[in-house]
Amino acid sequence: MTRLAVVTGGGTGIGRATAGMLAGEGYDVIIVGRRPEVLADAVKWIGPQASAITADAADPAQIPAVVDAIAGRAVDVLVNNAGAFIGGDEDSLDAVAARWRANLDSNVLTAVLMTTALLPLLRRPGGKIILTSSIAAQRGGGGPYSAAKAALHGYVLDLATKLGAEGITANVISPGYITDSEFFDGRMTAEGHASRVDASLLKRAGEPSDIAEAVRWLTGPGGGFVTGQIINVNGGTVLGR
Repeated sequence: MTRLAVVTGGGTGIGRATAGMLAGEGYDVIIVGRRPEVLADAVKWIGPQASAITADAADPAQIPAVVDAIAGRAVDVLVNNAGAFIGGDEDSLDAVAARWRANLDSNVLTAVLMTTALLPLLRRPGGKIILTSSIAAQRGGGGPYSAAKAALHGYVLDLATKLGAEGITANVISPGYITDSEFFDGRMTAEGHASRVDASLLKRAGEPSDIAEAVRWLTGPGGGFVTGQIINVNGGTVLGR
């Protein structure tokens, strides 16, 4: 039977590139996201091996729709890519609490809920869990976003420890500055782009395909002995952490 991959946040950017790569490797791919029109465009781009489920992965009531779509099949790869930088003022304690909760929900709870729901379906042995973090988790600068992404690092160490004996690997990919995504959502300036490119030892921005290639390695034969790791893909902007 064809292998199955589930990719959250699969409608744009890193998620879409990753889903496309996995489809090219022969997987059936289910992409999950909140916007049906964006998901529909991604399915067209990825091809006939892709299908989409509209669901907010931070909402426990919407996760069962993903489980139902899997229809009892074994899940070979789960890529928890959903997440966002959520800004806002912090003029009051209520505002601080709201912003922190929103970032934790978007970046941590999405991964925790989806992983928990699909854990019984993950292939044993051979299942792969991948979480998408950020360079901000290792150098700061993003406030609650940095803290939320750093929480994924501890979470993946726990997953790897618990699931290793069952032949399931769990790793984090931590991207640097990646263009062609919705992450900055109009916030990026020419000066900001130039400074981020200059900070890279390779003097270029990353692309979604750079992260998809890291997923290809982790999900392929070469990644079978890799678990509990933080894989940095940042062009040398942050070294050796």
